[in-house]
Amino acid sequence: MAHTIRDRGKLLNRVRRIKGQVRAVERLLEEEQDSSLVLQTIAACRGAINGLMIAVLEGHVRHHVLDPKRKPTPGQAQAADDLMGLIGSYFR
Repeated sequence: MAHTIRDRGKLLNRVRRIKGQVRAVERLLEEEQDSSLVLQTIAACRGAINGLMIAVLEGHVRHHVLDPKRKPTPGQAQAADDLMGLIGSYFR
């Protein structure tokens, strides 16, 4: 997948941050911290994973649904933008 190769560094940095957040949840549970702090940290993890999903999905749409070898028509580009906006609002 060319888009994941091109964006590999950014995607891996996101994954590493997510791993750190998940470790933080584990640590909070081990330390029997307040449930509100645990829930807040879990919500941050979910947001980070959703952001990663959106980034990979947008690359997929732009490089596999639209043919990057052919310039998309204005209508196709607008449809892709609309789709990504809708997906982004769903995950937020």
